[in-house]
Amino acid sequence: MTTPFPFTAVVGQDDLRLALLLNAVSPQVGGVLVRGEKGTAKSTAVRALSALLPAVDVVSGCRFSCDPGSPDPACPDGPHEAGAGESRPARMVELPVGASEDRLVGALDIERALAEGVKAFEPGLLADAHRGILYVDEVNLLHDHLVDLLLDAAAMGASYVEREGVSVRHAARFLLVGTMNPEEGELRPQLLDRFGLTVEVAASREPDQRVEVVRRRLAYDDDPAGFAARWAGEESAVRARIVAARELLPSVRLGDGALRQIAATCAAFEVDGMRADIVMARTATALAAWAGRTDVLAEDVRQAALLALPHRRRRNPFDAPGLDEDRLDETLEEFGGPGEDGGEDDDPDPGPDGDPDPGPDGGPGGQPAPGEGPRGDGDTAARPEAGEDGEPQAGPGAGEQSAVRAAEPFRTKVLHVPGIGQGAAGRRSRARTEQGRTTGARRPRGALTALHLAATVRAAAPHQRARGRSGPGLVVRRDDLRQATREGRESNLVLFVVDASGSMAARQRMSAVKGAVMSLLLDAYQRRDKVGLVTFRGSAAEVALPPTSSVDAAAARLESLPTGGRTPLAAGLLTAHDVLRVERLRDPARRPLVVVVTDGRATGGPEPVALAGRAARMFAADPVASVVVDCESGPVRLGLAGQLAGELGGTAVTLDELRADSIAGLVRDVQGTSRRAA
Repeated sequence: MTTPFPFTAVVGQDDLRLALLLNAVSPQVGGVLVRGEKGTAKSTAVRALSALLPAVDVVSGCRFSCDPGSPDPACPDGPHEAGAGESRPARMVELPVGASEDRLVGALDIERALAEGVKAFEPGLLADAHRGILYVDEVNLLHDHLVDLLLDAAAMGASYVEREGVSVRHAARFLLVGTMNPEEGELRPQLLDRFGLTVEVAASREPDQRVEVVRRRLAYDDDPAGFAARWAGEESAVRARIVAARELLPSVRLGDGALRQIAATCAAFEVDGMRADIVMARTATALAAWAGRTDVLAEDVRQAALLALPHRRRRNPFDAPGLDEDRLDETLEEFGGPGEDGGEDDDPDPGPDGDPDPGPDGGPGGQPAPGEGPRGDGDTAARPEAGEDGEPQAGPGAGEQSAVRAAEPFRTKVLHVPGIGQGAAGRRSRARTEQGRTTGARRPRGALTALHLAATVRAAAPHQRARGRSGPGLVVRRDDLRQATREGRESNLVLFVVDASGSMAARQRMSAVKGAVMSLLLDAYQRRDKVGLVTFRGSAAEVALPPTSSVDAAAARLESLPTGGRTPLAAGLLTAHDVLRVERLRDPARRPLVVVVTDGRATGGPEPVALAGRAARMFAADPVASVVVDCESGPVRLGLAGQLAGELGGTAVTLDELRADSIAGLVRDVQGTSRRAA
């Protein structure tokens, strides 16, 4: 067995170590999500924690780790009689990102089914992790169907398996620990909320500390056992402190004053639901027990907030994580005296100047330009010299408007690439995958990679008499084997083609356009897409951002995007077509989705409308999935964006319809469904 790196030998990372230890003291805290860049000892610290956990008493021979003091009456290996069992170390079970559903929840025991003809359940990782740690490295890359199963088990403390003729329920209470690199995509909010605590980690910028990290790592690699022996004393001390804190935990008193501070803090940071309050209370209690106290103090509440709230507070997309500590201190000071049991503030009146600061959203960064016309045709309050088409003249410095801040991002409708692909794992479009949800069975073409047991048994069953089988068991031949067909989700290349010409330069309109694109970027970030940005204005188009996985870079380029000049729509489409051609050579399996953000106008140069139409029809000939976000506004609309969408072979949505909660979009979807049904 490999000797783990000692927990107490980890350099720095105080918050990470504290969060893990609090969960060791009180597993009801609910686990830890560790976010940070690669190479910051995330996995090392988590694996080292298991060696510090106290041993677990289990029923001898029970595959589901039942407690001999109170065995699960519904255990599949039961019933068990209460009594003596055996002691074993607490387990840390790792869930690989590419694990199958069978491996996670368990499945029919194939060996016994074929040899004995009986239906027997083979436990999965959820059963192995019961009363231990379930560790998911790169949890943000986990397939959605596995995330759903984890959510169910974490919420109910049990796993329910209904598949392949097997119906099993078993306990599955575990400490969920996940690590992730935020640059590779975000977690679904439902799973994010299931983690009790979150910690942001980063490599130290102190040379002395970095030297010590390297020194200890090299010493461990040279002699793991010897290195661990040198830290055995510190490990034993921490292990004993965990045991003492667990024994003290039931005696810790959470007074009304601390509860009031917890409730006020959660309300001040606008967290959803009540789970944050409960987690904060459990964390503060565990902090007091870890410190050897029986009373929860204000300092415990403060530390609990810093660990339990950053991933639950409402914040704008692309904001930096963390809490406003000044605001936190003000809230704790206002509600309840520190460390007092009575819970009543000596001076409940904060005074006339006690109102909180309106915050960063208290006022706009700049005043909107007055004089926006109802036509939405690009008229601005400070309009430069115009050309023959009514748009500002192109040229260096001529007709260029300063960058406009994006409007508040919103949750967008999900845009999909039609059909079924085979690209990299993600969360956008349907795809054939090796680890997705089983959707059917087929005869294998080539090597068998995923056996569909139920379909194989059904194929073999009618031939048993002819094959001379009369007793238990099953004779299976190669022709009976069936390959499981699975379907999951893939990530795509989302290429934004943004019109930055004068017709889009009205400040309010461009702010709304940037807000819409920012919202789509956030959606792409959460679905693990690659993104690219092409802009066109004046007389040409440019690749503002080549396809990349860094959505933050795309957001930064968008924020600084200037506007003005004519509308070279054809140049924008041709540039986008070239970007897709190069990307197709680099990554042929990743399907693209082109999002054209424009009002549909085409100006400048000879026959701009005809040229734009020919460029659009190139996409339809490939074909490439496309969506046109119609930015035209005002009472009189030309419908040019809709015509462009038709030439692209795609669909058009307005800025309002792009919102997930848009009534107009819902009506349009219902009408489309009705027409298809008719």
